[in-house]
Formats: sequence, structure tokens, C-alpha cells
Amino acid sequence: MIFDRIVKDSPPNTVIPKPEAKSDFIVKGIGKRRGEEALIYFIPNHKNPNKPSQKGITRTELEKAYKELNLSGTFTKKWFDKNLIDCSSEGSCNFTTIGGLFQKIGFAKYLSPGIYIIKKELN
Repeated sequence: MIFDRIVKDSPPNTVIPKPEAKSDFIVKGIGKRRGEEALIYFIPNHKNPNKPSQKGITRTELEKAYKELNLSGTFTKKWFDKNLIDCSSEGSCNFTTIGGLFQKIGFAKYLSPGIYIIKKELN
């Protein structure tokens, strides 16, 4: 399960790779989002840097995105918006967070805005 691999390889305080972020997005840990176990992360709060906001990606969302990347070889913003609607509606930074987490574990690489491509299959 990709969720467990990501959690194992991205403990609290891990910086999530982001292609154009001006500040760090940092893993908080495990929590709940949309009624499900999720990886929670801090996002910069430019109005009050001492109080970052929090978002999360659920187990199901990560598994669906992983399946898409494995099957098609790409994980795109277009696919994300169409297939992970609740995650997408929480913010587009969830797209680059998923891509960044895949990048961190060596499964994907950032190609261009809105596109991550498979780097290698994971066993």
C-alpha cells in the first residue's frame, strides 16, 4: 500500500517537494480527513507565519493517484480535478502535495505545471 510507504518515508517534519513553493510544506503526521485516515501536512500561512494551516490527503486518494500513475505513466492536474473531486476542492496544493510525496519516495518526477510522470515502478 502506497499510503503506508509514504507515511513510513515521510515522518513528521519532512519537507514535501513542491515545484514552485516559496515556503515549505511540512508533514505533520497521521490524522483524519473526509472521515478517513489521512496524511496531514502544514501549509504556509503568509498572514501569520507562526500559525500554519493544515490540509490532508486520505489513504484512498493516495491509492487512487498511485494507481493512475502506475497505469497511465502520468499523474495530471486534469485527472486529479476529475477523479479526486473532494481532495481537489480543498485546494490545488493537494495535487502538488501528492506529486511531491511520490517524488520524495522516488516513484515520480515533476515534468511541468500540472504533470508528474512515473520514474519507476515500486515493489
